[in-house]
Amino acid sequence: MKVLVVGSGGREHAIAWKLAQSPGCEELHAAPGNPGIARLGFCHPVRAEDAEGLLELCRSIEIDLVVVGPEAPLVAGAADLLRHGGVRVFGPGREAARIEGSKSFAKEVMLAAAVPTASPLPVARAPCVIKVDGLAAGKGVFVCRTAEELEAGLHAAAAYGDRLVIEALLEGEELSIFALCDGAHAIALPAARDYKRVGDGDAGPNTGGMGSFSPVPKIGTAEIEEILDLVHRPVLMELARRGTPFIGVLFAGLMRTIDGLRVLEFNCRFGDPETQSILPLIEGDLLTALVGAASGSLDETALGVSAQAAVTVVIAAPRYPAENDSGTPIAGITDAEAQGALVFHAGTAVHGERLVTNGGRILGVTGVGDDVADARRLAYDSVERISLPGGRWRRDIALAAAEESSVGA
Repeated sequence: MKVLVVGSGGREHAIAWKLAQSPGCEELHAAPGNPGIARLGFCHPVRAEDAEGLLELCRSIEIDLVVVGPEAPLVAGAADLLRHGGVRVFGPGREAARIEGSKSFAKEVMLAAAVPTASPLPVARAPCVIKVDGLAAGKGVFVCRTAEELEAGLHAAAAYGDRLVIEALLEGEELSIFALCDGAHAIALPAARDYKRVGDGDAGPNTGGMGSFSPVPKIGTAEIEEILDLVHRPVLMELARRGTPFIGVLFAGLMRTIDGLRVLEFNCRFGDPETQSILPLIEGDLLTALVGAASGSLDETALGVSAQAAVTVVIAAPRYPAENDSGTPIAGITDAEAQGALVFHAGTAVHGERLVTNGGRILGVTGVGDDVADARRLAYDSVERISLPGGRWRRDIALAAAEESSVGA
């Protein structure tokens, strides 16, 4: 089977890495890909947002399955165009992808499906959460606990030029639950937790994600199934009732509050950097599962989960998220991989024979171990072996969970 992964980030590198392990993967292709993916297959200079170019590429090299990584092409309808062109796609069509593309639409669906979520507010008054209705690359959410933060949040949100959604502020522990969906059925992946703020202790502005770990303490298989019954499956039924079945990854960002579980947001694709921590723990053939989802036969598929843990630490540009970086040399990846770490490329390029920076989040370094503490040690030891002048990373990814796993050992 010839597979095309659409996208160029760390998430897409992780997906490509996992799919390349499948016995059924005859050829792996990516558009546009990155230097890490190029080590696994063939990269093509077609932008993820160029749906017509993607269809032409699929026809020219006879692709059997397309896996769309980023949200923007999905929200723009790339999966619809590919399907209409006779290509099998893992990823929702435009109408189903509105679950991420419009916060207000997601609220409407959750209300109809009786899915618990934060209460909407008629006016912005601290404490509250301000959300940009449309896509904002993970940076369109502003938590406002004070009047000063509210003023700053409204000013920052206005820069996106989109309508706003105002919600009650929820407090608790966040977690991410992903489900592979075929329009009617859903199977769960391991729970993960990510870190959105740029600085230790959740300080500073929101980013696309500075790290993640999996599994999440006290969220095992039984708890995940309960969440799918409460959250994912009702939404799948509601979208199907509307004539827009969801095919792909339905990603729920959740908050465990004192009043129970609440949905913060839905995404219509794999998370980044959660995917880099989840996929190393999946046992079984991911390609078969994605084909099953794309073909409407996911109920015939099963995936196992390792008893190990994974921790991912993102190395970002010096001034990220305010500025990206390009052209800075990167070294030491081979040393990190020699320690047993997985290094996923997110914002890299090759100039001549030299690997250099080309983005905001540059690399994701993943350690896998017997528990979160072991995985965390490997991840951070490997990060220290990578040379990227001025590169920044958080020092507290999975710290609390590692301490908890060490106490329980």
